[in-house]
Amino acid sequence: MSRVAVYPGTFDPVTNGHLDLAERGLRHFDRLVIAVLGNEEKRPLFSVDERIELLHEATHGWSGIEIESFDGLLVHFARRVGAQVILRGIRAASDFEYEMQMAMMNRKLEPELETVFLVPSEAYSYVSSRLVREVAKLGGEADRLVPPNVARALNAKLSRG
Repeated sequence: MSRVAVYPGTFDPVTNGHLDLAERGLRHFDRLVIAVLGNEEKRPLFSVDERIELLHEATHGWSGIEIESFDGLLVHFARRVGAQVILRGIRAASDFEYEMQMAMMNRKLEPELETVFLVPSEAYSYVSSRLVREVAKLGGEADRLVPPNVARALNAKLSRG
């Protein structure tokens, strides 16, 4: 039986921290499904299709990765793709309370589905998509925080290159 994990998020945009977590998740799972949330209420900078394309480019050549979009309950998506685990990252203590509530609710909805938390590499412990968007919108250099294809897309989206 293969071990399948779902790594959900908005990935708006995908950061080096996201990729670090995905790469380390692949050490523990046979298949990692990166699940791009299509929640338009968050008013994303990139469309779902753009985020999926950026993720495909950033993970090109990686074995065991699949990238899909989803709406609705994560547990339904996880069941559909055959996942036994939800993979989540916790950067700081401030993430823990929210992530724990989500993990407990997901367990209530789908008792067989476990949540596994990974702590990011130290180099990415402060990186979030929200901060990357903010830095980029204000003209700062986000190039070291995101993969090169994402840096180019951010510059193009914000009309700077």
